[in-house]
Amino acid sequence: QVRLVDSWGASVQAGGSLRPPCMYSGFDPYDYYCLAWIRLSPGKLREAVAMLDTHPSTLYKNSLKGRVTISQDNSKNTLYLQVNNLRHEDTAMYYCAAKNDGFCYSSYFDVGSGTQFTYWGQGTQVTVSS
Repeated sequence: QVRLVDSWGASVQAGGSLRPPCMYSGFDPYDYYCLAWIRLSPGKLREAVAMLDTHPSTLYKNSLKGRVTISQDNSKNTLYLQVNNLRHEDTAMYYCAAKNDGFCYSSYFDVGSGTQFTYWGQGTQVTVSS
């Protein structure tokens, strides 16, 4: 059973940076999987921020390219999301999500994204203040 732990919570000022972790477990060594960071902002639909898979490929939401970096430390079974130059509009619930039945695809960034993922962390609130 795949399990994701992404509880980290943060309140930061605009212009600052975050690098939250998501610890994962339960993948079979031969799984083809996709790991993602997904956020839900007040009044908006859920959106995928960044993804990586075992291909290996990394994919980013177009509007966030240059500000975010997704990475993985296999020795620690941990996924990271580096977010720089935080803005008020980055305020959201952030979730780590995973699927182990295939790779990531750019279509996963479509509006309302997230339905493709089977496993989810509990999510945590990030608040960016000016």
